[in-house]
Amino acid sequence: MTKFVHAIEGLSLWVGRAFGWCILILTLSVSYEVFVRYVLNAPTVWAFDMMVQMYGALFLMAGPYALAQDTHVRGDVLYRLFSVRWQARVDFLLYLTFFFPGILALFWYGWEIAADSWRYQEVSWNSPARIQIYFFKTLIPVAGGLLLLQGLAELVRCWSAMRTGVWMERLDDVQETEDMLMHMDEATIPVITPANK
Repeated sequence: MTKFVHAIEGLSLWVGRAFGWCILILTLSVSYEVFVRYVLNAPTVWAFDMMVQMYGALFLMAGPYALAQDTHVRGDVLYRLFSVRWQARVDFLLYLTFFFPGILALFWYGWEIAADSWRYQEVSWNSPARIQIYFFKTLIPVAGGLLLLQGLAELVRCWSAMRTGVWMERLDDVQETEDMLMHMDEATIPVITPANK
């Protein structure tokens, strides 16, 4: 069961990190556009469109990554007071009630949107460059599929926690900022001593 969950998490983490390079592409594109527009007085036609597409790709593909690392934002003031078994029960119920219906809709309608876009070889209607956007619309059902897989892994994780009372370890667990701040005095800080001359 752990291998199954970790295999799905590994895929979500790999895809998220790969699409994380969109941030570098976005930064370089914005820097280039600012330079040529304000220094050389020669704005580009393609930069804005490319930046919007990169941002959309990054946003879509970050969902499975955030879910795999349990870094999504939630209001969990009461949730933290529950035992692990009750947390798992609440998560299980909420995944079935809200997460899966929403993500199934994203996948289903995203598939239709992407198929129509490919059928008509859709281009951006508000862009002077008339860039092709059907490639990027394909990411909608892909993100939905990855979120469905990661949601299935989260259900298995909840089921395991309901039975054992312990959360299954994540592949790449992040440490929350509040935990780091609360335990700063326990952190091991290397002591650097000057070398004797």
